[in-house]
Amino acid sequence: MIDLSILPAFLIAATILAISPGPDLLLISAYSSARGSTAGIMISLGIFTAGMLQTALVTLGLGHIMQTMPLVALAIKLIGATYLAWLGIALLRGWFLNKTTPSSLPDTLALSAKQLIFRGLLNNLMNPKALLFFSLFLPQFTVSTQAITPQILILGSLLSITALAFNTLISISFSMLGRSLTTRANVHRHLDGFLGITFLGLATRLAVDR
Repeated sequence: MIDLSILPAFLIAATILAISPGPDLLLISAYSSARGSTAGIMISLGIFTAGMLQTALVTLGLGHIMQTMPLVALAIKLIGATYLAWLGIALLRGWFLNKTTPSSLPDTLALSAKQLIFRGLLNNLMNPKALLFFSLFLPQFTVSTQAITPQILILGSLLSITALAFNTLISISFSMLGRSLTTRANVHRHLDGFLGITFLGLATRLAVDR
């Protein structure tokens, strides 16, 4: 169990973190505004899954390993940036092909729920700063009089659930905004290009972030 006296402070901190702009929020808003709230929620579920995995990895000590061995974090970062760049180029290529053959359906619209969840998971999991943050943030709300591992698991779960709730609201909000700003036909036509640029931006940010 966790010390219930620290729970209000932890939930306030978790809420502030959940509403802070970042790569996850950018990805959710992009998919939600272009493809609808369901896509955004699937991305959010992938991010939630990544959060739970990172919580488990913190309990296993991987966060500490990354702090003491920066090359491990660098390798993860470069792999993640390469994947995001490859995905962005593939989406831009799909957008170009869709422009030349307007009757075809953009690849993004054919993505299954599992594929969307996987994209959200990788976008978060391939950023080593997320795992390092978990390993530094969660222990601050533990107490030494109780077992650390159960506390980390509970706090990490609460943080991930708080982020999922907020991300769901963001998905719905940006879906409504997307419908009000453009027609469905225009979304179909330029969806892959919009998301391709988004992924290339995420890849650049991850690669140059220190």
